[in-house]
Amino acid sequence: MRSIQFREALREAMNEEMRRDERVFLMGEEVAQYNGAYKVSQGMLDEFGPKRIIDTPIAELGFTGIGVGAAMNGLRPIIEFMTFNFSLVAIDQVINTAAKILSMSGGQYGSPIVFRGPTGNAGQLAAQHSQNFENWYANCPGLKVVVPSNPYDAKGLLKSSIRDNDPVIFMESEVMYGEKGEVPEGEYLIPIGVADLKRQGTDVTLVSFGKIIKACYEAAAELEKEGISAEIIDLRTVRPIDYAAVVASVKKTNRLVIVEEAWPLSSIATDISYHVQRHAFDYLDAPIIRVNSMDVPVAYAPTLLEATLPNAKRTIEAVKSVLYRK
Repeated sequence: MRSIQFREALREAMNEEMRRDERVFLMGEEVAQYNGAYKVSQGMLDEFGPKRIIDTPIAELGFTGIGVGAAMNGLRPIIEFMTFNFSLVAIDQVINTAAKILSMSGGQYGSPIVFRGPTGNAGQLAAQHSQNFENWYANCPGLKVVVPSNPYDAKGLLKSSIRDNDPVIFMESEVMYGEKGEVPEGEYLIPIGVADLKRQGTDVTLVSFGKIIKACYEAAAELEKEGISAEIIDLRTVRPIDYAAVVASVKKTNRLVIVEEAWPLSSIATDISYHVQRHAFDYLDAPIIRVNSMDVPVAYAPTLLEATLPNAKRTIEAVKSVLYRK
């Protein structure tokens, strides 16, 4: 199987869906002439032309509204945010129109649209460019929220998102665009709302999603040296959440650590903790531990980033705590 970059997997997904369905188009800042801020849309203008690969002004509210209107009228837009930090300018269109129009119109209008772009910390980008909004958008009925962690999942999930009849928030990571992974040559789809068991284990369940799942892989490798077997579940989507997969794993390992880059209050980790104690309380041999970013604005200094973001070290400490080995 070939190995391609995360950005190439996204591009292949969009290319294949645009060739398949002429209603699909891409719109956003620098997506056309510049080939994308992160080169995700490289070469797409040459193939599909300026009517389907559309550069916009720096006006997220405006072009998001155009995309939502286009979706309501039968097209299938892909709206790229240069970063989801900038989506806050357009959040009224996403939450109050795209997510609600199907319900408010009694099923007369839908909004089959994908909002995609990078989320979270990407190095020294400071407080206004390093935030996680997965849990914000996941709070809203009517939206689906997808957060892939590797090229294979990214391609299959993006294709499913473009074909979905509901609005989908598709969150990537700037630091993952150049990372490579195995992706099949042929077409495939990954269903939205199905978690993936990435690593079998017996002593503790680690649940995560997006780029921060790497902390789980690193932690599991180190813990294995000490005879601790960690199971890893990649949620892949955080609305809907595959609660059944998490509960089934906890019933086997009896311990749970959730690793998430977002702040702790009202996080995805908080919601999973509730569901596990509700449906697997008698199987827990220790309290659930969340490993989130510290409850402070994201700093610029590398030393402060290291101190506030989730990492393998904090994950290992959490695992040893639920195993009462701390």
